[in-house]
Amino acid sequence: MNLHEFQAKSIFSDFGIPVPASKVANTAAEARAAAEQLQGEVWVVKAQVHAGGRGKAGGVKLARSLDEVESIAAAMLGQRLSTHQTDEAGLPINHVLVEQGLEIRKEFYLSVLVDRASESIMFVASQAGGMDIEAVAAEAPEQIIQVAVDLGAGLQAWHARRLGFALGLSAPLQKQLAKICSGLYQLMLQ
Repeated sequence: MNLHEFQAKSIFSDFGIPVPASKVANTAAEARAAAEQLQGEVWVVKAQVHAGGRGKAGGVKLARSLDEVESIAAAMLGQRLSTHQTDEAGLPINHVLVEQGLEIRKEFYLSVLVDRASESIMFVASQAGGMDIEAVAAEAPEQIIQVAVDLGAGLQAWHARRLGFALGLSAPLQKQLAKICSGLYQLMLQ
């Protein structure tokens, strides 16, 4: 399934998974208007293409003023972005996502997938964050946490607790993680 980030975040929101406030834009003027509506002092302008590695390829940029949001969007839109997941020609940037800037204290990685080997839904997490997770898995597999959910029994509270403990989360953060896991599990089933 090919979804742009803005489409995926809309679906996440529908399932109660928290996402930063954001707006999609097709022009530089729309990007500026989106930032004005989001308010704040920092925004992230993200190229919307079907490929990972956008940040390292210049497709994710911080803006600290409305003029900068507009300028970054103008520079991205209509261009092509080449990442490690595209060919040299890259993919066209027809949309940008303007997202509120948030203070990031720590970055984690969390995904959910169908694990055919165990015939289960598998949660995969890491304290190593989301950038270069493939390299983390290859170079330091002990940093990757996997929790299998039997489809017959379904997601249980202990699944999220196991992930939370392994990630070193406090009790309040473990409760937030449990809500995120529940939303991701329901989304995966549907």
